[in-house]
Amino acid sequence: MALENTPARIGKTVVIRGEVKGSEDLIVDGRVEGTVSLSESRLTIGPNANVAADLSAKDVLVLGQVVGNIVASGRVELRSGCQVEGDIRALRLAVEDNAVFRGKVDLTQTGPGSKGSDTPSIHPPSGTYQSGS
Repeated sequence: MALENTPARIGKTVVIRGEVKGSEDLIVDGRVEGTVSLSESRLTIGPNANVAADLSAKDVLVLGQVVGNIVASGRVELRSGCQVEGDIRALRLAVEDNAVFRGKVDLTQTGPGSKGSDTPSIHPPSGTYQSGS
């Protein structure tokens, strides 16, 4: 009997090419090529995983290898021994010692569909800076 809170799992010997979508937590320990979208769930890239895909989830935990961009509405964690090549956009980012990361990071405070915040824009209003004064 499976428990309701048990995450779905893609095993070490499974290879998926294409689009993976879902609304439950997922652990990937095999090979995935394409895209993975779990808008309100947690995605775990296991230590045996070899992923060549763009990832989108609420939270992303990386223990294995990822080549592709990662977008999270919450937190991205790069654990010791992982390898990530691609850009990360998230609300929070945690990187452990011995994690390998090549790419850009965008720690956004608000995302699409958010109700706004009191955080000022990172871009100044036009006309704020003048040269030659």
